[in-house]
Amino acid sequence: MTRKIFCAIFLVSLAVLLAGLLIAAGCTYRYFGRVQGEQLRSEWRLAAAGIEESGMDYLTRLEDDGVRLTWIAADGTVRYDSEVEASQMENHADREEFGEALASGTGSSTRYSRTLTEQTVYYAARLSDGTVLRVSVSRETVFGIMAGAAPLLCVAACLAAALSWLLSARLARRIVMPLNRIDWDAPLENDIYEELSPLLVRIYRQHQQIKSQMFQLQKKQEEFTHITEHMKEGLILLDGNGCVLSMNPAAAAIFDVREDPVGKSFLTIERSSDMSEAAVAARSTGHTQIRRERHGRIWQFDFSRIEQGQEAAGLVVLAFDISEQERAERSRREFTANVSHELKTPLTSIIGSADLLDNNLVKPEDVPRFVGHIRKEATRLLNLIEDIIRLSQLDEGEQLAYETVDLAQIALEATEQLQDAAVQHRVALRLETIPCPLHSVARLLHEIVYNLTENAIKYNVPDGKVVITVSREEDEVCLQVMDTGIGIPAEYQDRVFERFYRVDKSHSKASGGTGLGLSIVKHAAQRLGARITLQSVPGRGTTVTVCFPR
Repeated sequence: MTRKIFCAIFLVSLAVLLAGLLIAAGCTYRYFGRVQGEQLRSEWRLAAAGIEESGMDYLTRLEDDGVRLTWIAADGTVRYDSEVEASQMENHADREEFGEALASGTGSSTRYSRTLTEQTVYYAARLSDGTVLRVSVSRETVFGIMAGAAPLLCVAACLAAALSWLLSARLARRIVMPLNRIDWDAPLENDIYEELSPLLVRIYRQHQQIKSQMFQLQKKQEEFTHITEHMKEGLILLDGNGCVLSMNPAAAAIFDVREDPVGKSFLTIERSSDMSEAAVAARSTGHTQIRRERHGRIWQFDFSRIEQGQEAAGLVVLAFDISEQERAERSRREFTANVSHELKTPLTSIIGSADLLDNNLVKPEDVPRFVGHIRKEATRLLNLIEDIIRLSQLDEGEQLAYETVDLAQIALEATEQLQDAAVQHRVALRLETIPCPLHSVARLLHEIVYNLTENAIKYNVPDGKVVITVSREEDEVCLQVMDTGIGIPAEYQDRVFERFYRVDKSHSKASGGTGLGLSIVKHAAQRLGARITLQSVPGRGTTVTVCFPR
């Protein structure tokens, strides 16, 4: 900007200087032309007076003073000329100033030399005898004067240009200096040229508008960042070239990204061919999805195309953790298979015994044994069906009736119901309780105590014992069932609460268990908001603790 202002001022200064010189030269030239014209008229009057008085004698006595005198007869014949012999001069009847003098009494004209650097000014007037006296003088033209003064003009022009250069540079700096000190963050607080006030007001308004827009954009960006950072799902935004625009922490954890991935190609982050193929398919079809295992979890990756007009502007990649769904689906399949197997086993036994009885293939003395076997398997089948129905009810989230109950009293009732089973298995039951009122569901509490105690009896050793303890903590009421049974190996302890899971299948079959007791305990505890802990040592026994919130 300083350069432009400097050049403008410098060129204007030179133009004004040259125009001033030309105007001054022209005015001076015209002024001296008028002075010279007056001098010519004065010379003519003097010469005319002398001729009128003395005639040719006066002219012959004149000295050369730079003015040329020419006396012309009425027919144009030259009678006298102060520079050339009259006889050698041509007739002047066709001269402009001569014709005007004859016609109007006076005449004048100007004629230039061939080089245009000199001109001759003529003034003529008619004398009383009808002749014409002409005076003339030669002078240089403007071009001649300028040509003669060219060296001096060049020096003056150089000095003027140098002065203009310095003044222009200084003036340009003085003009630009206040502009450089403008505080653009606060345009209205600047004390500067009044002519810039409308511009500064407009800049201020635009500044406020930009600040408002930036605030809104930042707010939206913070909201987007806040949402994506707290998403459990992975989110990746890709541009049209497959480069990462945004990646939330969940996605960074899934793909093991530790550095800022923005601007990098997605292929440098995930090099698997199936991911690349899914991205290519999404760009062409609009959407695709794949499932892959990462860090022990099952993830579903959804690729969706972002369209802008008729073109694909990028991709959105969403990663969903479907591990629980996969486990639930696997558990459902396993549950269906186990139910089919568990139902088939007693039914097969019942049908086989019934067929033998129906075909009279059983000795009369063995009939009571076969009937007892049928009754036993039917009871087992009924218990299995009841447990399955109970689990289904817990899964469906049936409405629960809460009331104030005493966990110690419920434990006492369950222990009394299992006393015969304990005697049959030669297991001693011991109850250690204090009154512990709870706002809970009595039926679910009974199922928890009953199933844990029954399990402890079935998987105990002869002459073993089971201790049921009910205690009260600060915020919890805890039920603990401890046995001296066979115990559970450490590698199986995480799975004993799964449906139909048995550590020792041969022992389970002998005990008549359905494999659903601990699953019912787990689901009932979840419905009541309780937590379960299990401690077991093979050969020494198992302790299960269930703590209920007070």
